Amino acid sequence: MASPPLNADTLRAYTEELRDGFVHLQNESQALHDRARAVRVTERSPDGLVTVTAGTRGDLIHLDLDPRVFRRSDSQSPARLITESIHRAATRAQEEVIAIFEPLVPAAQMRAQLRGDLDAGLSQLSEHMHGTWDAS
Repeated sequence: MASPPLNADTLRAYTEELRDGFVHLQNESQALHDRARAVRVTERSPDGLVTVTAGTRGDLIHLDLDPRVFRRSDSQSPARLITESIHRAATRAQEEVIAIFEPLVPAAQMRAQLRGDLDAGLSQLSEHMHGTWDAS
């Protein structure tokens, strides 16, 4: 069954619908961007001696060391606790950002973006445009 021919009124209405959708998306994306920028995740080591806070990109914002951490004879243990805590906080922060943008950007594409993997991001975008997208 063929579609009815398009007339000027139909095209005008469609153009207005696209414009309204774009404006809504633009407004929503700014709000999402603001929420993502505000992400802060705090993680504590299992023994409670190390507390770290990571930001949106997984960057270290705050590090708090309980003085008892310096009483350990093994200097590698505090370093390992700090590193593991930072990695956990960074991972959680990035997952929160991915969840915030999921209404607009597929999770796999957002992960590639956060990793700075431009090739993967562009490849996923191309797959999406050509209908071969796998959002996992």
